[in-house]
Amino acid sequence: MSGVDTVQRSRRNAELALLLLALAVAVGANAMTGLHNGTSFEGDFWLQTILLTVASLAVHIVLRFRSKYADPLILPLVVTLNGLGLAMIHRLDTAQTEYGNAQVRWTLLGMALAAAVIWFLRDHRFLRRYTYISLIVSAVLLVMPLVPGLTAGEINGAQVWIRLGPATFQPGEVAKITLAVFFAGYLSTNRDLILLAGRRLGPLQLPRFRDLGPMLAAWLVSIGVLVFQRDLGSSILFFGLFMVMIYVATSRVSWVLIGLTLVAVGGFVAGRIFPHVASRLDSWLNAFSDEVFGRDPGGSYQIVQGLFGMANGGLLGTGLGEGRPDLVPFPHSDMIIAAFGEELGLVGLFAIVLCYGLLITRGFRAALGARDSFGKLLACGLSAAMGLQCFVVIGGVTRLIPLTGLTTPFLAAGGSSLLANWIIVALLLVISNAARRPVDTTPWRPDEAPGHAPTSSTPTAKGRGQRKAIEETRTEAVRIK
Repeated sequence: MSGVDTVQRSRRNAELALLLLALAVAVGANAMTGLHNGTSFEGDFWLQTILLTVASLAVHIVLRFRSKYADPLILPLVVTLNGLGLAMIHRLDTAQTEYGNAQVRWTLLGMALAAAVIWFLRDHRFLRRYTYISLIVSAVLLVMPLVPGLTAGEINGAQVWIRLGPATFQPGEVAKITLAVFFAGYLSTNRDLILLAGRRLGPLQLPRFRDLGPMLAAWLVSIGVLVFQRDLGSSILFFGLFMVMIYVATSRVSWVLIGLTLVAVGGFVAGRIFPHVASRLDSWLNAFSDEVFGRDPGGSYQIVQGLFGMANGGLLGTGLGEGRPDLVPFPHSDMIIAAFGEELGLVGLFAIVLCYGLLITRGFRAALGARDSFGKLLACGLSAAMGLQCFVVIGGVTRLIPLTGLTTPFLAAGGSSLLANWIIVALLLVISNAARRPVDTTPWRPDEAPGHAPTSSTPTAKGRGQRKAIEETRTEAVRIK
């Protein structure tokens, strides 16, 4: 009887069927927006359709060869979101070439990077070797927008961009990946020390002061981004990323309470000291005040116009291409959710949120199935980063929380965000492939001694390596218990 677990199947054919459906949604949305602009079925429409189809199928083919057991839902969900974003940006692009064509180019580059990560990164555990290098890279990326000669200055009130020739790039989008790699490597290595050391105060297990170092560092990074770069969204994202990962690693509520305390203290002090933070809070709390509404800059005009646009959409929306999202400032980037809410209505917006929910839960499912603690934490952190980003953006547009400058993943215009999120998708696919692939569980045989020639019943070296990884995971699980 074979010792190879054959329960899991490739599911690449299912992925292909879903991918074709995703492309149909994207192409259909682009055609509907083109009907309004009078540009349907012209050269740009067919060029964009062909490029998106070829690039999506290319990533699918790479998965067939390199990660054939990867989750079959992730790629179709991402292509659906990315395609809808391309359609809406093309619909809002009055100059026809300003944002739409640039977004297509960034999409193709992001897919190419994702395919390269899947092809060359055969084992996600390879990234664990670069735990502290990832921390250094993160620090460099976050400092770059403040370096004279590199900085692109303030754009929309935030200083988070660098200039690369004629283009601009946001290094913080890549920093969220390198920070996730660092946190995953650090926590998987020092989990026992963080978990067992410290003092107990009632039901809480308080960590030692020396073990608070990474949390304090994450807190200082988030406050530094808020103070020097005036980017509230990235500040929330970076600290929230670490909070999620350390809670998953330790399951200790004490870390969450400490983190929330730091957030409250940092937010209160920043709101009192820094005018741009106080302005954001005022625009959130008093959005419909005449004084705040008309204030320039930092008024609530953008927020209120977005709310009116979504109210105009109602339940079923005005139809793609039939609304007036152009009345909202920055509808292609900050407020693209409001644009979809107006033209697709509450039902369409729920469908988009459902796509994000499915994508994030598939990432968490990959984390649950990973056979090593580093892979679990990395997949969980990357999925949580995407979820936090969606929550911050949608919460800001709907006035649940203060509006920030984060982009909606895959939907909003922004090359930096597209590249970073496609890399995140590639890493999740690699981890899910490792979690779902069959493993040789044949018992060890005496004839596996060194120098013995393998027979038809002798497990291969690859199978022995997989069994060794399983036994290491079991040992780790026993140690954790």
